Amino acid sequence: MQPFSIVTGVAAALPAANVDTDVIMPKQFLKGVDRSGLDRGVFHDQRFDNAGAVRPDFVLNRDPWCNAKFLVVGPNFGCGSSREHAVWGLGQLGIRVLIGTSFAGIFFDNCARNGVLGITLDEASTRRISELATDPATCQLTVDLPGQRVLLADGSVVSFEIEPGRKQALVLGLDAVGATLQDRAAITSFEHSYLVENPWLA
Repeated sequence: MQPFSIVTGVAAALPAANVDTDVIMPKQFLKGVDRSGLDRGVFHDQRFDNAGAVRPDFVLNRDPWCNAKFLVVGPNFGCGSSREHAVWGLGQLGIRVLIGTSFAGIFFDNCARNGVLGITLDEASTRRISELATDPATCQLTVDLPGQRVLLADGSVVSFEIEPGRKQALVLGLDAVGATLQDRAAITSFEHSYLVENPWLA
């Protein structure tokens, strides 16, 4: 995974509540044998019409939000099925951070495992960032993961909380296996001592 430290870019506002994984990544994009091309599937029915033409009224099809690195989303984002393809597609599209009041649990975990930072804030802070994101003059922000803060275009700063293990994995760019291997020496030591105490297992 790509390590996450301090990222600056454009934020797009998608304030609708209960956006599920079928909306984020429609089922027809789950047929591939690898992860290629999932960026086109992200919000496909909102981004494209039935003929495949771009819908100019959708925020991610408009400048400057077509280059968004951050999405400010509505409550319960990522609900529905547990399809990890939704997160893979968001990452391929260039989305590094999701900011909202609440996320579906499995989706939130999938984000962390695939290098997408989910930030949970209170309703007032989320609404404020969403409002700034709707204006091209104020839609750029910076997310400082080591400092656990969001720097907004109006000069203000919003702090956020994150579980320490999740933060470390994102900063170091480690997936679940990589994070586990951080404790390789302790694992090896345990295996050795356990087999000494229980030789019949060998």
